[in-house]
Amino acid sequence: MKQIGIIGIGDMGSGIAKNLLANGFEVTGFDLKPDRMAAFEKMGGTAAWTAADVGSGADAVFVMVMTGDEAKQVILGPDGAAAQMAAGGAVILSATIKPHEARDIGAALDGTGIHLIDTPVSGGFPGAQSGTLTMMAAAPDDVLDRFAPVMEAISANIHRVGHRPGDGQTVKACLQSLIGAQFSATFEAAALAAKAGVPGQVILDVFSTSSAGCGVVNNALEKIIDRKFEGTGSHINTMHKDLTISMGLGEALGVPLHTASAAMQLFHAGRTRHPNGDNWVCTRVIEEIIGAELHREAARKTR
Repeated sequence: MKQIGIIGIGDMGSGIAKNLLANGFEVTGFDLKPDRMAAFEKMGGTAAWTAADVGSGADAVFVMVMTGDEAKQVILGPDGAAAQMAAGGAVILSATIKPHEARDIGAALDGTGIHLIDTPVSGGFPGAQSGTLTMMAAAPDDVLDRFAPVMEAISANIHRVGHRPGDGQTVKACLQSLIGAQFSATFEAAALAAKAGVPGQVILDVFSTSSAGCGVVNNALEKIIDRKFEGTGSHINTMHKDLTISMGLGEALGVPLHTASAAMQLFHAGRTRHPNGDNWVCTRVIEEIIGAELHREAARKTR
């Protein structure tokens, strides 16, 4: 198993491609943006003109697009990867989409001989670039066994969370409801410290060594106190979309998601006010209200 494809070579897909190449796989990729394709070729990948070209000759194809509609199009469409893949291959759905959309894709692939591994990922841009993503993999055990070497090339933790399409996406929706709440609490705490005049470094030192410290909180605080709100590889649109999926699942199952709902509203505000920002830009929405900013060395009043 040497020929791997990837569709979607942005912040996450580029890291996946880089680590597949580093582990000796031949990688063919497709993305609609020419600059991404150029960067992919520079790292040693082979550019394809269509998603179907990616599927041709590929043992497995990673799909890292934004929405379920996009995933369906690049997998199942007339120029989709599945049309050119040989029986026995696998589509590795690493994008985060709605659980029912993953089930639809799985149903469409039934009888084709092409497997679907429903495995959204967590770890963000740093995890993708370093090859340490967490995968929430759902497929029959024999399929996961066969494609384990491919997945291990990009992941430090592969969790087998189910056997059916949609199982992976369901676990991811639960995870994102938690991460959204962690984000929103961090943004509010940062704004509170700014208004109180506490230096950002003090907040980071205390939070990171307390029981509240974790990768989500620590990374967000680093970006906030260094005022890095764009170009960090975690665009606000992605988390906003993920929270929408979490809220939709809660609605479908009749589960109240109070804190995730509050996070959803904060991300709504952040995306509306700063559409080109990354997740941490939500902090600026609160800062603009209170007239204070959290910087590494000192909090600053802005009015």
